[in-house]
Amino acid sequence: MNVAFVFPGQGSQFVGMGQELAKTFPVARQVFQEIDEALGQNLSKIMFEGPIDDLTLTANAQPALMAVSMAIMRIMEKEGGLEIAKVASFVAGHSLGEYSALAAVKSFGIVAAARILKIRGEAMQEAVPVGYGAMAAILGVDMDFVVSVAAEAGQGEVCSIANDNAVGQIVISGTTSAVTRAVEIATKKGAKRCILLPVSAPFHCAMMASVADVMDRELADMIIDKPIIPLVTNVTAKEKTAPNEIRQLLVQQVTARVRWRESVLFMKDRGVNTLVEVGAGKVLTGLTRRIDRELKSISIQRPNDIDDFLGLL
Repeated sequence: MNVAFVFPGQGSQFVGMGQELAKTFPVARQVFQEIDEALGQNLSKIMFEGPIDDLTLTANAQPALMAVSMAIMRIMEKEGGLEIAKVASFVAGHSLGEYSALAAVKSFGIVAAARILKIRGEAMQEAVPVGYGAMAAILGVDMDFVVSVAAEAGQGEVCSIANDNAVGQIVISGTTSAVTRAVEIATKKGAKRCILLPVSAPFHCAMMASVADVMDRELADMIIDKPIIPLVTNVTAKEKTAPNEIRQLLVQQVTARVRWRESVLFMKDRGVNTLVEVGAGKVLTGLTRRIDRELKSISIQRPNDIDDFLGLL
């Protein structure tokens, strides 16, 4: 089994996530407490009890999702004796999941990751007035189709590819008016389905330029160590280990396309046959199946998942 660990992004959150881990493992409670104290808020209470509207706020969802992923990693390391460098060839994360991945491979600590994700989330919430930006999933068509639709719909406004998630699942981002036009055009031209996404801002497009400026400033002061195994980055869909290059790519990631499909295929081409999703939900596990059915996908989010996975090693 040649493994890569992958870490989920925004949209995977749900009320109650991490609660079973906290009840079962003291080390998980310690992770959640560390993050609560670092952020000066009872984030774990929002994770466990909601309300969902508070959990879905970008500034809460981002550190919360990282918290669950890192609680699982800590449990596997402390309770199961897992050494990631001996088990996995690569790590990757979807958007904010890239920070979880970097924390997992010791590029920075959990507290530093929580603080930077809180800043990232707040900057994203503040970047665009509510209602001015939108995102939509265009399903059942290829990249060339969506690029053409986005170009036609733009009409001088931002409308571009935000996520290349899987074969036939591409997300666009931009102004609400341009994205609405793109949905209408794609539907008329034969897209299988188009779905406006319930997001608070248009992520991964030029409208996030002010967030990139914030991240450039904040990441400049952050210590980033060389990861103990390579990170496959969203921006390049290739492996990186140089801290300064990773720092620059984390800045670029805010406005750039998430090349998830390409990232998964890159890892497969280098021998990976099993992708292990560490964290809330099963979004990436589902995408793996859509990208390449030869790849095995495993989701770890609950105590019994941890036991099952450690039993495979």
